[in-house]
Amino acid sequence: MEELLLTHYQIQVKTIEELEGYISHNYRVIGHEANYVLKVYPNTPRVKEEVLGEIALVRQLDHLNSRQISTTIPNTNHELLSTVSLNGKECLLQLMSYIEGTFLAETTHTPQLFESFGQFLGHMDQRLINFENSAIASRRLVWNLDNFELATPLAQYIAPPSKKKLVDHYIIEWRQHVAHKLPHLRHSIIYNDANDWNVLVHDSAFGIIDFGDASYSALINEVAIACTYALMNKEEPLKWASYLVKGYHSVMPLQEEELNLLYYLIAGRLVTSVCKSAEQAKAQPHNTYIQISEEGAWKLLEKWITIGPVLAENTFREACSYSPKGPPPLENQINNRHKFISKGLSISYNTPIHMESAIFQYMFDRHGNRFLDAYNNIPHVGHQHPKVVEAAQRQIAKLNTNTRYLYDALPQYAEKLLSKFPDHLNRVFFVNSGSAASDLAIRLAQNFTSRTNIGVVQHGYHGNTRTGIQISPYKYMGKGGTGRAENIVEAELPDSYRGRYRGASAGEDYAQDYINLLSQGEPLAAFIAEPIVGCGGQVPLANGFLRKLVPHLRNSGSLYISDEVQTGFGRMGSHYWGFQMHEVSPDIVVLGKPIGNGHPMAAVVCTQPIADAFDNGMEFFSSFGGNPVSCEIGLAVLETIEEEGLQKNALEVGNYKKDLFTTLAKQFPQIGDIRGSGLFLGLEIIADDDLTPHTQLASVIKNELRNRHILVSTDGPHDNVIKSKPPMCFNKTNAEELVSAMHEILTRNT
Repeated sequence: MEELLLTHYQIQVKTIEELEGYISHNYRVIGHEANYVLKVYPNTPRVKEEVLGEIALVRQLDHLNSRQISTTIPNTNHELLSTVSLNGKECLLQLMSYIEGTFLAETTHTPQLFESFGQFLGHMDQRLINFENSAIASRRLVWNLDNFELATPLAQYIAPPSKKKLVDHYIIEWRQHVAHKLPHLRHSIIYNDANDWNVLVHDSAFGIIDFGDASYSALINEVAIACTYALMNKEEPLKWASYLVKGYHSVMPLQEEELNLLYYLIAGRLVTSVCKSAEQAKAQPHNTYIQISEEGAWKLLEKWITIGPVLAENTFREACSYSPKGPPPLENQINNRHKFISKGLSISYNTPIHMESAIFQYMFDRHGNRFLDAYNNIPHVGHQHPKVVEAAQRQIAKLNTNTRYLYDALPQYAEKLLSKFPDHLNRVFFVNSGSAASDLAIRLAQNFTSRTNIGVVQHGYHGNTRTGIQISPYKYMGKGGTGRAENIVEAELPDSYRGRYRGASAGEDYAQDYINLLSQGEPLAAFIAEPIVGCGGQVPLANGFLRKLVPHLRNSGSLYISDEVQTGFGRMGSHYWGFQMHEVSPDIVVLGKPIGNGHPMAAVVCTQPIADAFDNGMEFFSSFGGNPVSCEIGLAVLETIEEEGLQKNALEVGNYKKDLFTTLAKQFPQIGDIRGSGLFLGLEIIADDDLTPHTQLASVIKNELRNRHILVSTDGPHDNVIKSKPPMCFNKTNAEELVSAMHEILTRNT
């Protein structure tokens, strides 16, 4: 190298230090009179053309001085590039001036610095807007956000699944919100790599190095890339992004449609970064530097997921002095709903929420507010989980039909689902809702036993069909209900907290009372119960109740139906199904809600004899039950529970959350009972030691949490039980946020 520099550039070298490089090998050269950067490229026509294009681009930026940008130094023959032979290979040498400064990554960040940085990029793009160069324009780089899809196949290398789902989510979002819009935005050649290790700060002026990623791309991508790296390790990334956007806009005014995509473009750059890191880690598994260098990108990606697109867009719009986007007044929305929808469909909270989108354990309203969802158990593996979304999109684009045809998804899903049950539960019927499943379960039981009486638990709820209402004390004894039908035999709620029996034998005592009641009438076709009675106030059936009752049912020829619509699929943490907690095994199981993660599907699982008896000539058919789209979605849900260890998460986070509630209850005796299991918990709110229900305080807690953007609900006979049954990806930090907010509310209201 020393000889080459002397021969071609008449430079005498003190030292040479190798630097990082991608296409080129780079060296820092310390000379006697000045410092330089030497770049060594393979000598190919394409590389030579691109390097000359970069040199032309630098010349276009003639508003920058020699302390801000490196310029190419001609060789002794006045050529910009030197052709040399190194180790038997023909190479190109490019000698460039070395610019001093502190990297932006190592500079103290201030709002003024970020705004100035945005202005610097704006001035640079202003100079490049009319610059044309075929070599640079024809580059097809994975780092060019216009070529985002080049990076997406690399997502396969990302592990664990809990990380990969973040990437998969934004790939779906890109295809839905960005791909069809990006080609229509303003384009030009841009620098395309304003990361904080390519930008120098020197005496309040900015410098820039390395034009190897310069590309023809959407103009807004310049801002997106700069924001991506500048926001890493920031507690409030949107605030810091707004400074940069404001500065850029003051020089190169941004268009509204560009700001509309900026949130997704920043996510796209993060996805590209972690995908490329995953690819490199696969090739170099022992390279710890790769893991360290990608840590900032993952942290920002995890934070970005908690920021709604609407909030981000409105923050960017405000920085550019555009008016924010928002929904019409709430009163108008409610009135419009009631023009077409019955008021019998209730709306949650004193101040209703106009929801816009959701992802995992977060929901976002039309104003851009983020809500922590500590309530909705239907999106079992998380709102809009990308694995579930992709399964639905893939299958609905291929085939959606009914069970009168043969297709692989039906037996594949049935086998996978039944593998989660004891061996004797080996037949399944697919329907569209938990209500339909409850209805079918009763039909199966009555057909098999040739009996009509059904046993139920006080305050239980099993659906909205006529039969569902008939077997649901929560409905038939509630407002608008017509009372208990003659064939319904109701058991007292086996509540060991406020019920008649409260000791260790409470469950057996409740069971014996019910057995005595049953002995006075005709035997049951079946007894149906939830392992934890949700609408009764998240009340677990008292320990020993089912263990004593179920053998009696069997001896009398009655069936036991476990309603797992709310408690199933690992939510209990300690067990996959709620009935397993009670050490009993049902004859029929009702499934719904989480089975499809929000897609309308449900199932009834039973024994072969029960299913065979139902095959009596009257065909059972559900137009949509078991269709291939539903089956693929169901498979995706089961696989996600396994891949992401969500049952284990429910156990660990549920126990942690319960411990936090227990600590809170020591300070606030208004929390009378904490019950449930895993991520299916209830807190009973009381007014005094006599367990008087404190319905008003429960309502205050629910609505004040809503005002703090945390979602829970209330239920129970007195509507005084706080229900928390969030998506299974709910984590310990989320639990702390919930309990901390409750502490503030109770402090102010007790």
